[in-house]
Amino acid sequence: MKIKTLFLLLSFFLMSFQLVPSDSEKKFNKVLKDDNSKYTSAGNIGMTITNFGTLGHGFSLWPEQPSCEYPIGSGIEHLFDGGLWIGGFLSDNAQGSNKRGPFVTTASVDASSVSNRGGGFEFTNRPESKIIERSSLIDSKFFSPLAVSHQDFVCDFVDTNRTLENNELIVDHSPLGVAVRLESYVWNFSFANFFVILNYWVKNVSNKHIDSIYVGLWNDTVVRNTNITSPRTGSSFFNKGGNGYNDSLKIAYEFDATGDVGFTDSYIGVQLLGTSAPYKDENFVCWQFRNTTSTSFFAPQDDNQRYKKMHGYFGENQKYGTEISASVLKQPSNRSMLFTAGDFPSLAPGDSMNVTFAFVAAKKTGSDLPSLDTDYQKSELFLNAGWAIRAYNGEDRNANGILDEGEDSDGNGKITRYILPSPPVTPKTKVIPENNKVTIYWDKRSENSIDPISGKKDFEGYRLYRTNAGYDLTQSQNILSSMIKLAEFDSAGNTIGYNSGFSAVEMSEPMIFPGDITEYWYKFEIDNLLNGWQYTYSVTSFDEGDSDNGLESLESGVLASAQRVLPGTPPTSDNSVEVGVYPNPYYGNAFWDGNSERLRKIYFYNLPAECEITIYTLSGDIVKRLHHNQLSNGSNTRWFETFAKDGTQKMSGGEHAWDLVTEDDQAIATGLYLFSVKDNGNGNMKTGKFLVIK
Repeated sequence: MKIKTLFLLLSFFLMSFQLVPSDSEKKFNKVLKDDNSKYTSAGNIGMTITNFGTLGHGFSLWPEQPSCEYPIGSGIEHLFDGGLWIGGFLSDNAQGSNKRGPFVTTASVDASSVSNRGGGFEFTNRPESKIIERSSLIDSKFFSPLAVSHQDFVCDFVDTNRTLENNELIVDHSPLGVAVRLESYVWNFSFANFFVILNYWVKNVSNKHIDSIYVGLWNDTVVRNTNITSPRTGSSFFNKGGNGYNDSLKIAYEFDATGDVGFTDSYIGVQLLGTSAPYKDENFVCWQFRNTTSTSFFAPQDDNQRYKKMHGYFGENQKYGTEISASVLKQPSNRSMLFTAGDFPSLAPGDSMNVTFAFVAAKKTGSDLPSLDTDYQKSELFLNAGWAIRAYNGEDRNANGILDEGEDSDGNGKITRYILPSPPVTPKTKVIPENNKVTIYWDKRSENSIDPISGKKDFEGYRLYRTNAGYDLTQSQNILSSMIKLAEFDSAGNTIGYNSGFSAVEMSEPMIFPGDITEYWYKFEIDNLLNGWQYTYSVTSFDEGDSDNGLESLESGVLASAQRVLPGTPPTSDNSVEVGVYPNPYYGNAFWDGNSERLRKIYFYNLPAECEITIYTLSGDIVKRLHHNQLSNGSNTRWFETFAKDGTQKMSGGEHAWDLVTEDDQAIATGLYLFSVKDNGNGNMKTGKFLVIK
């Protein structure tokens, strides 16, 4: 099988797509002002969403940007690329006169080669188009009263263009004449941070009727741990997927059947949540990636074949659950996966229809072999899919499609979707790293939260969490599961919880920091920490629960207030305080180092707020110059890029990390090294030395 590698080269005015299964194949250039820089980050799934119909990025932006990573920061990816498919026939009127087709517009496809794609990248956008980001979180810089979720992406694209902006022909593209608006929704709630809702509105902007419409998502899902196996390894990275389908939840899924087993343990599902118009059936189909032979799993090469796949046909007359068994799809392979709804009735010129999908991620349940796919292992996937359905149903609590008595909470006379039971607002938190210590502050705003279901103030208390030192060095990073509860403070005077009250953490006067108008009323200190190690802290709020509506106590998202910090010495210009290095001596690998030369680091400490660090050999040759300030403190090294991918970690200001790489981009050798520190504030100079033993 040829290696599948998709390079999406984005510049401000030029975007070039190059699929490289062999050196002899041609480029496919797409020149538009496209945007593939947006990815979901409010929840615990990081998924790239573009304004030209595709999902993921083909690992062209790996490892800097997730394609479909779950949990965020883990390196466990779930999607190569994918996108929207729309198929149908064109006719002159509602009676079907002069019927032509079928035509299928595809955002992305697989094929035997780029020069033989015969489809894909058929949605385009206006030159000035961009993705709009909105948030319902009042602290977000993207806050908008129009936001549906904690992080919305909104974009528009069309299939009406036969050429790109540079007049290059879109190969074999027969437009249906549709405009699409995509809105994606993500929440940070702990019970809803594992899915991304994709809400598509499809409008007929042509003068023709579109008949027998199918709408679906094609995806090249792949579940692998990129910290274990690089996507650059070729076809062997992609051929380990097992697939399945659950018709009651309308979800198709993939898992790692034999690749990084034990380090992935994930499911990724594509779920149909609902539509605005009735349709006949939903259809699931797989095929061997780029397989052009005449088997059940052949890759469709033209619109006729793609439209039949949208009907759910694996082969000429083979459908899932009949001629194609579930056991066959659980065997490891490199498959594409298509999930569609259809057919829909005719869409007249100017009319619109709505189709909503979700990407749902989950960890496998239990201790059965990760290569298996038992019902018990899918427990969390099905639970998470249930929450995605609940989010979509909104006011329609019994999912009957009717606004029953007592369901119209906003009084607008129609079903309002995307409403979830809400815990108290996440407290605003500030975490200050100090020498062997961290201090956590948070405000009181959670205490005024009103539950959207009961209409009551039901705040109950706070919980504090942190990770242990070294959690980030595991091959399967999962911040959420690494969080350990430090403390819980509970409202007194009721029968719920511990009734501990808040006196142990509440201050008599609020703390206000420079440049921050927030009044922080609570303070919690943690001592005896290890300098130079990375910790993550979080403060959550939880409510009383709602027995009348059958809701247990809900807690705000642990990741919503999570902050990465590294304890260390504060900045100082005191001449009596010596600068130093740790670990010293450095023996080949410190405990926090990664598994390669580029993933090493040492720390300079007791530094001034702004200074220049110069490292020398004993003979006086300069090895490296480092420019330190409280923002530029060495956190741009490869170690932090690997083990703190979001780049939000905060250091104490008086320490600077160095990766032991010289100005000439070479790893330093065993030996004794000298260093000087020049204080940019007063010009004073300090010196020291350290030993490296490899």
